[in-house]
Amino acid sequence: MSVPRCEYMDFVSDSLGCEHMTTILTFGTFDVLHVGHLRILERAASLGDRLAVGISSDALNFAKKGRLPVFPQNERMRLVSALRCVDSVFLEESLAQKRDYLLQHAADVLAMGDDWRGRFDEYSDICRVVYFERTPSVSTTEIIEKIRL
Repeated sequence: MSVPRCEYMDFVSDSLGCEHMTTILTFGTFDVLHVGHLRILERAASLGDRLAVGISSDALNFAKKGRLPVFPQNERMRLVSALRCVDSVFLEESLAQKRDYLLQHAADVLAMGDDWRGRFDEYSDICRVVYFERTPSVSTTEIIEKIRL
């Protein structure tokens, strides 16, 4: 008989006398890091014990947005991993692998900005899906446009 991952993890944790750690996953490009990014990461981290962040690869960002990020993926990963609220980062190379990433990281919660509302509800069979309101008047695209002027 196959035991679902969450029940198995709880059983192992209980057997070892330790509590289940709640893992939160979120994803993003996190280019031109700004206060809106920080706020969503802090809010995501407040939902559990560990926050893992999938950073969109340069190639994935180009496929999604038709442009490369201002900062390359290794620099974006380093910046995000330096934030106090982030426990780990990994490279997100494909939107089609979202379910695999959630399972690999044993995510209890997927937290995303509300600009993605409804797009990840299909993963509610393996974890809780939460959408946060974005910080008003703060966007990477607007910041990049302002810098170009």
